[in-house]
Amino acid sequence: MESNALFHLAFPVTNLKIAKQFYGDLLGCAQGRSTELWVDFNFYGHQIVAHLVTIPVTVDMTNKVDGDDVPIPHFGAILPMEVWQALADKLSVAGVAFIIKPHLRFQGQVGEQANMFFRDPFGNALEFKAFQDTKQIFEA
Repeated sequence: MESNALFHLAFPVTNLKIAKQFYGDLLGCAQGRSTELWVDFNFYGHQIVAHLVTIPVTVDMTNKVDGDDVPIPHFGAILPMEVWQALADKLSVAGVAFIIKPHLRFQGQVGEQANMFFRDPFGNALEFKAFQDTKQIFEA
């Protein structure tokens, strides 16, 4: 299915000020509309919305992918390789604790990709990846 549709994701946070710092300042997502209960962010051209909750959502499930324990659920973005590398460097300098450190996955195979996982301050898992050949994103 081909589409120019934009993606929307709503996710829980327990502190909007910290969410604004993490998603806005650290990840560079421009802030959109907001209230005292939620804030929109421009997540690489897509809309994500941090919703204030009083009880932290904790999920600790994983699935094996190329030898790594990938957190489930997670969300993220596929970036150009140079943007991915700059983000990996920025996160490393900022002292972000990686669940899966920046590395190359599926080396020499269809779907080879740079990949990293980390959690936001609320426990939501994020994945950022990049492909040398974006035609391989959906190849089997």
